[in-house]
Amino acid sequence: MISRRDLFPVAAAGMLAGYAGFKGGTAGRSARLGNASVAILKAASYSEDLVSRMLQGIRELKLNPRGLKVLLKPNLVEFDPHTCINTDVAVVAAAYEVFKTLGASEVIIGEGPGHRRDTCALAEMARYRGEIEQFDARFVDLNRDDVSPVIGFADRPEMYFPTTALRADLIVSLAKMKTHHWAGATLAMKNFFGLVPGNVYGWPKNELHHIGIDRSIFELSRVFHHSFAIIDGIVGMEGNGPIQGSPKPAGVLVMGSDLPAVDATCCRIMGIDPGRLEYLRLASDRLGVTEEARIEQRGETIRSVRTNFNLIQPFENYRLA
Repeated sequence: MISRRDLFPVAAAGMLAGYAGFKGGTAGRSARLGNASVAILKAASYSEDLVSRMLQGIRELKLNPRGLKVLLKPNLVEFDPHTCINTDVAVVAAAYEVFKTLGASEVIIGEGPGHRRDTCALAEMARYRGEIEQFDARFVDLNRDDVSPVIGFADRPEMYFPTTALRADLIVSLAKMKTHHWAGATLAMKNFFGLVPGNVYGWPKNELHHIGIDRSIFELSRVFHHSFAIIDGIVGMEGNGPIQGSPKPAGVLVMGSDLPAVDATCCRIMGIDPGRLEYLRLASDRLGVTEEARIEQRGETIRSVRTNFNLIQPFENYRLA
């Protein structure tokens, strides 16, 4: 482990091996993966019993977090009182209660915002600090956490990531259902940009932009593959997301362990063809399943909750029929 204050190049193979679950950045296509399950649960507002909704979905998907160290990763990136950029505090608080109830040995909330450097101030504006009990004791600023190296990320020989994220047994992507002006949509997989430390790679995570948005989304989900997603689609964002769009009520929580399947399902709910998104093409049958016929929908059907999100001009032809 390397202190954020004393980051330096590491040559010792023993240190590098600790988190080097993968080598190189040229992940080949794997054998055809099996089917996936994704739960869609209706939730009309943040005042509903979100704990019960989440427990229902997790049990239907047979996730057992008992004894695990769990990192809850919300989408906390910027603040504007006139729209809905961040994962709502009610979703984060409910997820914390759920994973403690299900017997996780540790539950931590962690985020590394890509725009604001003062994460605590952002958490204050988003009401996290005021409405999540003992928030400061349960939160880690992943931009300033100690870091450890992982061998092989895209064409980089190594990348440094927050040790808190690397030591977690399960990372829960508490993403917001939003359009994105570069990737088309930002969901469970894109939310992992907040696992890249700003103190090392700058704001807004400049190294990922140099690598390429779609390739970085793929690589982050490859490295952090012990994951689960709960997407806040109660009120999402349409248009010029992920920051300057407009609120879009969709009234759903979408959940699953196969993040490409979760993202593909969210796209279909939003009226977006997931086959047009480059990062999902990269991930399909390498990291997960994206074909609708191979995703078993638990709870609601896509058709019953589909809510077309407005798309900016470059993505208008991504609309599902």
